[in-house]
Amino acid sequence: MSPWTSLEPASATVAPGSSTTVRLRVRNTGDIVDEYRFEPVGDLAPWTTVEPQSLRLYPGTTGTVELTFAPPRTPDATAGPNPYAVRVTPTEHPDAVTVPEGNLTITPFSEVRAELVPPTVKGRFRGRPRLAVDNLGNTKVTASLSGKDAGERLSYELRPSNVQIEPGRAAFVKVTLRPRQITWFGSKQEQPYALAVRRSGTEPEEVAGTFVLRGVLPGWLATTFGLLLALTIAFVTIWLAYRPQLQSVAREKPEKAGQLAPARPSPPISSPPPAPEKPAGPSEKSGDGQEKPKGGGGGGGDEPKKKPPERTAATAVRELVARSAGRHICYRAFVQGDGWQEPVCDGAEAGTVGQGKPVKALNIAVSGTKGVTGASAYVGEGWRKGDAWRKEDDVKDMVLGSTESADPPMEGFTLQVFDGTVCHEARVKDQDWTGKLCTEPGKWRYGGSPMERNLQLEAVRFTV
Repeated sequence: MSPWTSLEPASATVAPGSSTTVRLRVRNTGDIVDEYRFEPVGDLAPWTTVEPQSLRLYPGTTGTVELTFAPPRTPDATAGPNPYAVRVTPTEHPDAVTVPEGNLTITPFSEVRAELVPPTVKGRFRGRPRLAVDNLGNTKVTASLSGKDAGERLSYELRPSNVQIEPGRAAFVKVTLRPRQITWFGSKQEQPYALAVRRSGTEPEEVAGTFVLRGVLPGWLATTFGLLLALTIAFVTIWLAYRPQLQSVAREKPEKAGQLAPARPSPPISSPPPAPEKPAGPSEKSGDGQEKPKGGGGGGGDEPKKKPPERTAATAVRELVARSAGRHICYRAFVQGDGWQEPVCDGAEAGTVGQGKPVKALNIAVSGTKGVTGASAYVGEGWRKGDAWRKEDDVKDMVLGSTESADPPMEGFTLQVFDGTVCHEARVKDQDWTGKLCTEPGKWRYGGSPMERNLQLEAVRFTV
C-alpha cells in the first residue's frame, strides 16, 4: 500500500547562492511497521538535500523530513520555475513507490565579466585587440559597447557594437583602434583607453587597455632632415645676398650719350583717352568749401543687414543666470524636417509628441554644475564610430547627435554633470514618457529607448 505524502509548501522561491527548505510529510497507511527511503530526482536533485534520508513509521503514524534546496550562483541555476520530485520507497513494499512533485522558482541575477585580449597592443596606424564578454548570470544579457580615452586621441570600430549573450556563454568583439593623428617621427607613446559594456538600468562594465603608438619614422631621421633643411636655407640665403650683379652695357651707353629712348607706338585713335586720376583722400570738398565723406551718396550706399546670431542653449542659460543665478539647464532639439527648435529650460519639453518626428541632435548647456558631458545612441547602431563623448564647461554649448540628413535619428543619450545630479525624462516612438531618471552625484545614466527595442527619440525633459 502506497504511503500518503504532502509537500508544505508545494511551491517555493530561492535566490542563487542561498537556500530554502520545504517539509515533506509522510503517513504509514499500512498495517505493519515500515521504513521509508527518500531520494531527490530531476534537474534539481544535485542541489537538494533530504534530512533524514530514511524514516521508520508505525501503522497510522506520520513523520516529517526536510528538503533543502541550495542552487549555486552560476548560469546552471536557470531562472524561473523549476519542477522537482522526491522518490519515496517503502522497505516492506518496494513496489508501492510514491513520487510527490513540487515547484521551485529560482530568481534571476546578472553578472557580466569583460576582458581585453591582449590588454596592450602596439601599432603605427591601428591596433586590433579582442574583447571577450562573459555572461556569468542566469538570464540573457543585451549590451552595447563603446570606447573612450582621455583627450579623444583614438577612434574606435567595434564589430559587433551590440551583443546578446545567453547564460553561461561568451561573445567576442573585434576592436580596431586608430589614432586620430599619426605620429610620423619620434619614439613610441602609450595611450590608455577603456572599453565599456553598457546594459540598461546598470552601471557599465569598463575594461582598461593600452595602445602603444609607434612613430612611422625613427627620431634620428627627423633630426637629419631638420639639419639638411637648415643648411639648404642658409645656402640659399647666402647665395641671394652675395650673387654677382650683372648689368647690360648696351643699354647704358645710349643714356650716357644723350640719345633718346626708342619711340613707343601710340594707342589707336578709337580708344578714349584715360581719365585723370584723383588724389586719394578720406574726404572731398563740396562747392561751398565744406568737407564731405568720399563716395557718400544719397541712397545708393546702404549696407546689407546682418543676420541675427543663432539663439542656442548657452544663450538661454546665460539669460537665465542673469535673472536668477544658480543651477540651471537649458536645451533644444534638432527635429527631423523642422530643424533646431527654440531653447527651453529646467524641465520644459523639447522635441515633439504624437507627431512621429524623431530627434536627430540635442544642444545642452548648464550653469552651477561645473560642466556637462554625454554621448548619443543611434537607432539600430548603438554608439557609432566617431561619436565620442562630448564635454563642455558651464554656459557653453554641448551638442549630442548629428544634424546631417544621411545620419540616423537618436534613440537615447547618456548624461552627467560634474557637481550634483542631473535628471532626465525621454519619450520614444509609440511609447509614453519613460519617467524621471536621476544620476548619482558625479555619475552618468542612460536615458531613452530600451536598447533591445531601438526606438527613435522624440522628446526630452532635463532638470539639475
